[in-house]
Amino acid sequence: MELDKIAKKANNSKFWNYIFNLMLLRFVPFNKPHKFWVEKLNTQQVRVSIPFIKKNKNHINGLHACSFATASEYASGLLLLLNLNPKKYRLIMESLTIDYHFQGKTKAIVDFEITRDFLENEVIQKLKNEDKTTVRCTVKSYDTNQNHLTTAKVNWQIKLWEKVKTKV
Repeated sequence: MELDKIAKKANNSKFWNYIFNLMLLRFVPFNKPHKFWVEKLNTQQVRVSIPFIKKNKNHINGLHACSFATASEYASGLLLLLNLNPKKYRLIMESLTIDYHFQGKTKAIVDFEITRDFLENEVIQKLKNEDKTTVRCTVKSYDTNQNHLTTAKVNWQIKLWEKVKTKV
């Protein structure tokens, strides 16, 4: 079964959401120690939780800056991959900047939204005339008290695989 089919089922079923998250933990092993969990997923939005556990904490017992950066990359990349066929498009993170607004002292939720019109205009149409495009994703995070913790700007370079010059 393909990831996009399981993702669609995960949107409406706790069981399939659990299966989807287990698959992500296996296929994205770098994130496994952080125990990030996709709580909501559809074609327009993804919400990823950052648990308040030792692996995600810094030296002053707050959520570590890098856990926000990693979860922001994870959320935006996942939503782009679910909307763009990974067999047709190659995604590479080009850059990431993050502004920290408030110290995270509880579980955090990383939220990213995108519209189909945005993808059509910023990716699909641009790649008809250009070899590559950059998609700028704004990803926000909040704690359980709705404090705005971070705003990340994740830039993804997207190309058609046929335009990629390096061999896979």
